[in-house]
Amino acid sequence: MDRSEEIRSWAADIEFERVGPVKRALKRAVVNPLVNYIPAGAMKSVLRFSKSELAQANWTDPGGWKSMVISYHGKPTQIADKFMVNGSAMSMALRNRRLLAARLLFKLIEQADAAGGDRGVHALCLGAGPGRIIIDALLEAPESSHATLVDISSDAFEYGHRLAESCGVGDRVKYVKGDVRDVKDMLDPPPVVVKMIGICEYLTDEQIVDIARALTDVMATGGSVVFNSISTAHGTDRFFRRVMGLHMIHRSPEQLSALFAQAGFENFVSIPEPLGVYHVIVGRLEGDET
Repeated sequence: MDRSEEIRSWAADIEFERVGPVKRALKRAVVNPLVNYIPAGAMKSVLRFSKSELAQANWTDPGGWKSMVISYHGKPTQIADKFMVNGSAMSMALRNRRLLAARLLFKLIEQADAAGGDRGVHALCLGAGPGRIIIDALLEAPESSHATLVDISSDAFEYGHRLAESCGVGDRVKYVKGDVRDVKDMLDPPPVVVKMIGICEYLTDEQIVDIARALTDVMATGGSVVFNSISTAHGTDRFFRRVMGLHMIHRSPEQLSALFAQAGFENFVSIPEPLGVYHVIVGRLEGDET
């Protein structure tokens, strides 16, 4: 089994959320056109009147950590949020992305741990927020593994600390405010696995290449970076832009991988979640060491 086949096999038994053909056709023919073309002002008024927590979170911080927590949890109390969180392709795809990314991160950490080293595998998370996905991965990974979570905002760190403690991994995570260039001297040993889930869709091509190049200065040779692309398969991009204030950049896995390749990453493996909204991609920083 080659590396690509091995990585794909890691996701084989994940219980993803799926949408049947009838429901998918109904969304495309009726639901999506309605939410996309109802006047934005009217839609916002409905969401305000219904006290939508998801809408308020996005209006305050588009695509931010609070909206992710609401979507990941999947148990909203407001009627509008129940529809958006439990019924929309985007929210289901977000939860699928969480499952897929956490599994890949866990297996990469496990694989690196088995390859040797007595200091434990170090993972680096960029745009970490509270760190839900890496915490999921650490729960399954060897106990010697640990993670540095970096974000330009510290707003989610208190919630993240509580989450990590409640999951029993509080002593294995460290939260740092800054970007990858700020934490270079703190990364000892060099990270073997880097997580960039949920941030590339908000970055320009130039920003992605700059971050990828910065990663090559701090990562261990032979390390892996895990990131995601996003497509318009959710069918509601117009709604997200006009009503929620989300302006995401849609790229194919190939387009996004090509940006990381400019920094020296290669051997990309792309795995879609079942709804086709997200691909989670693993790239490798090749070198003489493994």
